[in-house]
Amino acid sequence: MTMKGGCLCGAVRYDISNDATPSAICHCRNCQKQSGSSFSIALLVNAADFTMTGTLKRYEDQNHEGRPIYREFCETCGSPVVSRSPVRSDRIAVKAGTLDDPSVLRPQLQVWCDSAQPWLTLSDLPAVARQPEPGRVE
Repeated sequence: MTMKGGCLCGAVRYDISNDATPSAICHCRNCQKQSGSSFSIALLVNAADFTMTGTLKRYEDQNHEGRPIYREFCETCGSPVVSRSPVRSDRIAVKAGTLDDPSVLRPQLQVWCDSAQPWLTLSDLPAVARQPEPGRVE
């Protein structure tokens, strides 16, 4: 089954050809600020499984190690669509809220819980204080 999605105005559309993609909730401060919410939910997609039409603008952010993270958004409506890392160019983090049907999503993990808002409780998901160990979300 192909998952489809896009930005708020419809100028950017995408298809994900593999629906068996892991997803995680991120509580880091950068994701909070970028999403305008208490956390961000993203699907970790193989780049080969992702096709897109439309144009994204890029903001270069930095992760906790000072490495670049590219946060890409629709140049028309500003919707955040994907994040990319040059260290993992084979993967794309697709913002779950941009899916046409986000109800198909079931996050498997919470990351950066040491930055989570204290009033937010998502106790039914495994949680790690910062980054997961390699292979935890693949």
